[in-house]
Amino acid sequence: MEAVARLRNYPTSPRKMRLLADLVRGMDVENAINTLKFSTKHPSVPLEKLLMSAIANWRVKNEGQDVAAANLYVKTIFVDGGRVLKRMRPAPQGRAYRVRKRSNHVTIIVDSRSAVNA
Repeated sequence: MEAVARLRNYPTSPRKMRLLADLVRGMDVENAINTLKFSTKHPSVPLEKLLMSAIANWRVKNEGQDVAAANLYVKTIFVDGGRVLKRMRPAPQGRAYRVRKRSNHVTIIVDSRSAVNA
C-alpha cells in the first residue's frame, strides 16, 4: 500500500528542486535518504524531511509491518510550479526590473516492492 506526502509553496525554483527529484526517483528509501543527506544542494534538506514524512505516513497506514522488511522505494516524485511573487528591483535611469520569486509544490509517493511483485 502506498503513502503520499506533499510539500507546498517551498520558496525555491521548480527547476532546482527537479534536479534533486530526478536523483531519487525509483530509488530504495534508504539510498534516497543517504543521497539527500549528503547532497550539497540547498533544497535537499526539505526533500529529505518530506521523504521521512512519507515513510511515517506509510507506517501509519501499515501498522504492524516493518519498514525494512517492506522494501520501500520512491514510486513517484514530481515537482510542480507554485505561486510566483512578483517584485521590482531598481534599474538604471529610473527604470525597474521585474524579479520573479518562484516557489514549488512537491509530491512524493512511496510503496513497498513486495506489493508490486505480488
